[in-house]
Amino acid sequence: MASLTVNAGETMRGFEVSEGQLCVGGVPLQRLAQRAGQTPFYAYDRGLIRQRVAEVRAVLPTGVQLHYAIKANPMPALLSCLAPLVDGMDVASGRELSAALDAGCAAAHISFAGPGKREGELRQAVASGALLHVESFREVEVLGRLSAEMGLPARVAVRVNPDFELRGAGMRMGGGAQVFGVDLEQVPALLARIAQAGLQFEGFHVYAGSQVLKAELLADLIGRSLDMLLTFRADLPGPVRHVNLGGGWGIPYFPSEQPLDVAPVRDALLAAQQRLHAQWPQAQLVVELGRFLVGEAGIYVARVLERKVSRGGVYLVTDGGLHHHLAATGNFGQVLRRNYPVALGNRLAESAVEQVSVVGPLCTPLDVLAHKVTLPKASEGDLVVIFQSGAYGATASPQAFLGHPPCVEMLV
Repeated sequence: MASLTVNAGETMRGFEVSEGQLCVGGVPLQRLAQRAGQTPFYAYDRGLIRQRVAEVRAVLPTGVQLHYAIKANPMPALLSCLAPLVDGMDVASGRELSAALDAGCAAAHISFAGPGKREGELRQAVASGALLHVESFREVEVLGRLSAEMGLPARVAVRVNPDFELRGAGMRMGGGAQVFGVDLEQVPALLARIAQAGLQFEGFHVYAGSQVLKAELLADLIGRSLDMLLTFRADLPGPVRHVNLGGGWGIPYFPSEQPLDVAPVRDALLAAQQRLHAQWPQAQLVVELGRFLVGEAGIYVARVLERKVSRGGVYLVTDGGLHHHLAATGNFGQVLRRNYPVALGNRLAESAVEQVSVVGPLCTPLDVLAHKVTLPKASEGDLVVIFQSGAYGATASPQAFLGHPPCVEMLV
């Protein structure tokens, strides 16, 4: 397997190169574009996904369960690929719940989080037997009524908003004032209400943030989260069977970032598991990962429509853009815009290079896939590849914006 060099010396792990072309799942890029039937498209390498899951399995302490967070990438074929490889799936909507069930994930191994669950979604989850991560007193009241109507006690775990923050997270989802979860100080009262409502209490959920690359921060979070949960021992309405400490494991997108060192995370999980079982012997420790499992296994491919020069600046105008890949344009949470790794996937062997900006066809200056990057000199028809695109791509982008055609997704 040849190593792949893209954009000023960055090396992308895992993808093969054959005769100057990027390959996904052994298929050369130009043939892959023909197979897709159009550009732009996303392609996900199932071999790399399986490899990543195996690597995570080798790191997790024995008995720690691995869940896939569907919000990272809900493509049906990808879910069917992952379902037999993971222990469960985490969903954030009724449609994601249906997708997990359709992929073959047992309802008993599906958990449902999110701050604004509609009554229909709550009913759907109770009927299916999924575990609901309760995030408000209102959800408890609705679930109590639905459980009585349906003759099925809802399975619930409490999502706790901690009194500390996860420093270094790309996106913070816990600590301080939050829409997510129930504030730490309100949890005892919520646990009492769960018992009164006759719900089937099973445990807790803590998710403080995502896209963390510093292992010591994740390790500290795991320890502090468990310390917090153990303070509820006197308030429990039933035995704890499920403790989901989230994930947040990040992947490197930019030259200054280094891959996550998972060894300290493993040590922290092992210590947490031992402490957990000492207090709550029936409890199963769960880690939920999304981006970390699929993010590096996907690419986004757009075709060059035109090479345009304006006052010394070179623009590669493509048929793709922010409507398909919002994150790559820097409009999905970046404060300062930085380029994802990019390459001309059909010209990897060429040495002559120039500085260009890769843009889309949309009538907005925000539609920039890569700003002033060094690539081989491109022509109409060449294929631009954006790496690290397996997570938060197609479904995290405004595909209806300005009426341009949607993209295609493939699992290869």
